[in-house]
Amino acid sequence: MSDDQALTGPVARTRRTLLTGAGAVGAAVVLAACGSDDSGDGAAPISGGPAVPSTGDAGGGDREGAQSLARTADIPVGGGAVYPAQGVVVTQPRAGEFKAFDSICTHQGCPVTNVDGGTINCTCHFSKFSIEDGSVKGGPATKPLPAKNVKVTGDRISLA
Repeated sequence: MSDDQALTGPVARTRRTLLTGAGAVGAAVVLAACGSDDSGDGAAPISGGPAVPSTGDAGGGDREGAQSLARTADIPVGGGAVYPAQGVVVTQPRAGEFKAFDSICTHQGCPVTNVDGGTINCTCHFSKFSIEDGSVKGGPATKPLPAKNVKVTGDRISLA
């Protein structure tokens, strides 16, 4: 029997039918998972995801609060905080002075992980950057972290 005959015989059709059926079942499962459980009663559906604060909306509302990174009290003097989702590190080198830098290490693109001892630290290869200007305080990185503009409005810090 030739290879062509083997692929077109009854065994091939049975295998093809089985695979097609399995694919259809898989697609049905995926689509069902994407379906809505909305009962129409106005209640929000329950999900396993994080709660979304209602501090602003796309049509107006509290846009300043919705875009703020942190409160000034969240950033210690002589320290800072990393906000990986926003791609930024916010520092407070001196009381009331807030700076921001890109949160990706210039050495090999790892995200920086913390701010401690007056430096922004990358634990991938142990580079350290100044909280004042993003300059390299310890290699292997040779380029500073790029600065980002922030503004302080009241007690809120946001990207400018």
